[in-house]
Amino acid sequence: MANERPYSSQVVDGVEQAPSRAMLYPTGFKKEDFSKPQIGIASTWSMVTPCNMHINELAEAAAMGADEAGAKSVLFNTITVSDGISMGTPGMRYSLVSREVIADSIETVVGAQGFDGFVAIGGCDKNMPACGIAIARMNRPSVFVYGGTILPGEQRRDIVSVFEAVGGHAAGTVSDIELQEVEATAIPGPGSCGGMYTANTMASSMEALGLSLPNSSAQNAVSEAKRQDSYNAGAAVRNLIKLGIKPSDILSREAFENAITITIALEGSTNAVLHLLAIAHAAQIPLTLDDFSRVGKRVPVLADMRPAGQYAMSELIEIGGIQPLMKTLLAEGLMHGDCLTVTGKTLAENLATVPDYPATQKIIRPLSNPIKKDSHLVVLRGNLAPEGAVAKITGHEGLTFTGTARCFHGEEAAMAAIMDGTVDKGDVVIVRYEGPKGGPGMREMLSPTSAINGRGLSEHVALLTDGRFSGGSHGFVIGHVTPEAHLGGPIALVEDGDTITVDAEQCTVTLAVSDDEMTRRRTQWTPPEPYAKRGTLAKYAQQVSSASEGAVTDKYLD
Repeated sequence: MANERPYSSQVVDGVEQAPSRAMLYPTGFKKEDFSKPQIGIASTWSMVTPCNMHINELAEAAAMGADEAGAKSVLFNTITVSDGISMGTPGMRYSLVSREVIADSIETVVGAQGFDGFVAIGGCDKNMPACGIAIARMNRPSVFVYGGTILPGEQRRDIVSVFEAVGGHAAGTVSDIELQEVEATAIPGPGSCGGMYTANTMASSMEALGLSLPNSSAQNAVSEAKRQDSYNAGAAVRNLIKLGIKPSDILSREAFENAITITIALEGSTNAVLHLLAIAHAAQIPLTLDDFSRVGKRVPVLADMRPAGQYAMSELIEIGGIQPLMKTLLAEGLMHGDCLTVTGKTLAENLATVPDYPATQKIIRPLSNPIKKDSHLVVLRGNLAPEGAVAKITGHEGLTFTGTARCFHGEEAAMAAIMDGTVDKGDVVIVRYEGPKGGPGMREMLSPTSAINGRGLSEHVALLTDGRFSGGSHGFVIGHVTPEAHLGGPIALVEDGDTITVDAEQCTVTLAVSDDEMTRRRTQWTPPEPYAKRGTLAKYAQQVSSASEGAVTDKYLD
């Protein structure tokens, strides 16, 4: 029988730990609680964003579930920041940095307090993979809970509607009054952004990894289903403690292939590449960009979801969420059914009784009629990205693009040129010095891509960056270019007027400049001054690895 209190016993057992017990009595412990397994409830609640404003209630439900299952819950908080609010500003540099801060803080509390297991609840882009990283690092019985998706605003609007309205306003097609009306009605309440953007992508991939209870990814933020899911998660951790099941029993290489598969089938965010690489690193599972290419050759895109498609997550929830899709993929041999999950059962066992989608639904295509026959997440290499880049090619944009480079140092300069009409058809917009080290923090380019779309240029302009993209971005966009400009990667040497070709079929990104000319340019290049020399951003820039390695901050401690 598994030792159910391997960590908490070190903190509260014995005469010598009387001071520890004394400190815990005023927090709500009773004498009998010291003999129970302790389950931490890591809450990312805050009022800085609608994505997380309701998570305190979910955390309380998870704590109740743990307590009523015979454990002692201890609720604690960590931070979150909002991508949607900080987008397009200097504050966006802290977004990816926050993933590491959150993972570190969960690890710190769980380790210091001696919890025997924990529930981690996330509701926005970076705190969700941060929870996964912490779960993998600590390797104690744990369950991830997704905070749930937001409901659509008026006229089925969401946050991307607002960003694109800004571009329409610049183009003169959206008036001041219309922009204000979109702004005031797009976000009706709590929950994460409503399309298959990064939050819903990561929720789905975490469920496919086996870290969430079945259907946790497909519930509205404000719903009895989500409250019950949170309650069940607390009880599930207690069960995992009894069974002795740890994340290392769940997070196999095959589990990560399942997560990649569901991300592709759902036409998910490019950020999933970055985050799954980071979670795999924490779990000590070898995973590379090439694994995304390998899996992507056999997995089709099936979901007609925003941003490239029509439907919101709340509409997918109405027809059954992602469970019927996983059942279909499993039946076709595209998922590994023998992977263990936090239910204590295998993925195949969890899916055995799941009903099929309604025959009349139009959100998930049949395998015989995919949106795209292979992955929309295309890993590109070439003389412009020798260590790789990640493109989101849904098929709507075409599969190749050749254009003329128009180069910008940073997002603000690019955004200004898009808004004032400088960027035009046939341009390849180069936004550089936005990588993990150079940004620092690898800002998302939702503002530029939305402005391009709002100006009606999405079919005629490509955007290439060593930064990254929001899950809400669509169009011909290529991010995660490595090596990044700050390290002297080829993207730093591109000049206005250079010809660039992106070929999604050959998986190449090519700069039509000779090796001799690139050598000449390199001799004249000097790295810019770092954006920050002290504080969090400076520490991050010193420690962070390449985007092709997940942009993790403990890579060099191995």
